[in-house]
Amino acid sequence: MIKIHCLSKHFGNIAAVCGISFEVKKGEVFGLLGENGAGKTTTLRMLATMLRPTSGTATMAGWDIVKEPQKVRSSIGILFGGETGLYDRLTCEENIAYFGELNDMSRAQIKERIKELAKVFNMEEYLTRRAGKLSKGMKQKVAFARAIVHDPKIMLLDEPTSGLDVSAIRDVHEFIASCRKEGKTVIFSSHSMSEVEKLCDRVGIIHKGNLVEVGNIDEIKSRYGNQSLEDIFIKLVGDRSER
Repeated sequence: MIKIHCLSKHFGNIAAVCGISFEVKKGEVFGLLGENGAGKTTTLRMLATMLRPTSGTATMAGWDIVKEPQKVRSSIGILFGGETGLYDRLTCEENIAYFGELNDMSRAQIKERIKELAKVFNMEEYLTRRAGKLSKGMKQKVAFARAIVHDPKIMLLDEPTSGLDVSAIRDVHEFIASCRKEGKTVIFSSHSMSEVEKLCDRVGIIHKGNLVEVGNIDEIKSRYGNQSLEDIFIKLVGDRSER
């Protein structure tokens, strides 16, 4: 479903991503781990066709991110951490519907999909409220729904539970689990090792733009003497106290 081949991105003399290669199968949840500045978000932005690679490429659902960006965009849903990018003067429902229209959905399809997502994320009560009046957690849930309103085959999620409370995090986790059952493919980054271990079939650890480890979590643990994922991560990227 996703094939990444020698993908690189340079910003001037700075190498943000250095020729990484890996694959993610249909129905797989793949976790991308790394410290801030390691290259996770840059990688996801290239896969989302928001950044053009310096070299290398990737295919998403069979479409090349360099040669066929428009077709890639119709096959993916994206959510990046930090600012949600919602239009504050629009209601939650209007924000979601707008992105449905951008993805050529009919009004009937959009209405039904919003109803479904509002139930999934427990946000029926504030669908008609303006986005600017919502808490950070509420905004994050609306942004998540907006990203997947068109029911994409692939989802790229950069810290999707950022700013959410415990119950909302559970909603997102359950949704990601349901996507796996439906055969959808998910790549997401997270700073939570427990979250990654709970949700991911495989993980990739990126450090200074290089993919330093990739594989099934149990296999990775076995290669490192059955240490915890957190200990393995620290071993690979280096303890801060040693810098």
